[in-house]
Amino acid sequence: MEKYSFLRELADSWVLLSLVLFFLGAIVFALRPGSRPLHRDAAESIFRNETSPRAAGQKEVE
Repeated sequence: MEKYSFLRELADSWVLLSLVLFFLGAIVFALRPGSRPLHRDAAESIFRNETSPRAAGQKEVE
């Protein structure tokens, strides 16, 4: 039972602290200054090299 108590105390304190620090680090990394162009490029990458939608009644060209 002593091993369980030790692991429980470890999980309640240090592991929780490390997860919170990791989460905060991920937020800071995503919102860091100068990253806006990188995020915009990643967000718009799926639309690159795409033609406009077909008009109603227009057949698909292969």
